Amino acid sequence: MTAEHEWREHARELADTIVADGVLTDPAWRDAVEAVPRHVFVPRFSVQRADGVWVETTTADAGWLHTVYSDTPLVTALAELEDGHRVPLSSSTKPGLMVRMLEALDVHDGHRVLEIGTGTGYNAGLLSHRLGAARVFSVEIEADLVGLARERLAGLGHTPTLVAGDGAAGLPNAAPYDRIIATCSVSVVPSAWAAQVRDGGLVLVDVKRGVHAGNLVLLRRIGDRLEGRFLPKWAGFMAMRDATGTSFAAPSLSADLECGRRSVTRLDPRPWTASVPWFLAQPRLPRNITFGYRGAGPEWATFTGEDGSWCAVSLAADDEGLREVRQGGPVAIWDHVENVHELWQRFGRPGWDRLGLTVHDDGRHRVWLDDPDSAQQWVLPPLR
Repeated sequence: MTAEHEWREHARELADTIVADGVLTDPAWRDAVEAVPRHVFVPRFSVQRADGVWVETTTADAGWLHTVYSDTPLVTALAELEDGHRVPLSSSTKPGLMVRMLEALDVHDGHRVLEIGTGTGYNAGLLSHRLGAARVFSVEIEADLVGLARERLAGLGHTPTLVAGDGAAGLPNAAPYDRIIATCSVSVVPSAWAAQVRDGGLVLVDVKRGVHAGNLVLLRRIGDRLEGRFLPKWAGFMAMRDATGTSFAAPSLSADLECGRRSVTRLDPRPWTASVPWFLAQPRLPRNITFGYRGAGPEWATFTGEDGSWCAVSLAADDEGLREVRQGGPVAIWDHVENVHELWQRFGRPGWDRLGLTVHDDGRHRVWLDDPDSAQQWVLPPLR
């Protein structure tokens, strides 16, 4: 079997997998998955072992090609924390998620698409195959990544417009766009994107207000606002970085747990396992909550806000399913989580498909249940 035949066979199998999962339904996107060689964009990736150590896999390793064409995300760059631990910095998104987003974007022939977050360039390759490279624009903060992506795409005959810059600013010189797609998460939808998408155009972005606190939302430009619904299935991306770079700091809790107010809970100590109420709790929680663990084992899941609020939830439950909670500071973090969870239960445990978002031209982000004019709404406060 020739190398060309081998990768194409793997690409067909990848497309079959995504079809079987009910994600890939558009023949045009299936053609793109089968025609664009993912291995060109991911010559190496890293996998974290059970002991936490990251191990790199390259073209020289057995199984490299098979893994590249599996429906899985691949970590392509790592950053090192102050304590020596390494964390993902950049990755190639799971192909099934890429296709799910591209199909949701409702792209048509002749559309001009702006991508925020070039990464490896694979997604730009899929878009270029579908629309033609002249209609594809992509912005990436890392100039080195832009250079690599441009080289790889050119080698395949694709020359989309790739620019090194701050994704929050979009790409005004080539605006307006019919569609904007972000392969990174944001805490607020940048006003530049609303200005650069045409009236009636779509913006697909992962709005995250904290650790796992958000989801993909498909917004339509309607006059002076963006408005739409969250996608039914949860997904998550790394946060968008700006020109100042990313600050990687290991979360920590310095408070004395013995001084905290005590209570009990039946909720999971990792509240994002119920992702909708966790997201809806964010407006009442302190800014920039970090998550960590504490104690041998570990013993506690911890949450720390920048205002000094904190809480710790026992990872072990008693025979009745109760876990101890300790919290302190100006905001009772876990009390708010409990209150929103109870409200969510009263509304019938709505999923993401019942939630929508309106982004006003003054920057307000308003989350609503079922309908934009619903009486049940949450306003997301601005973040620094």
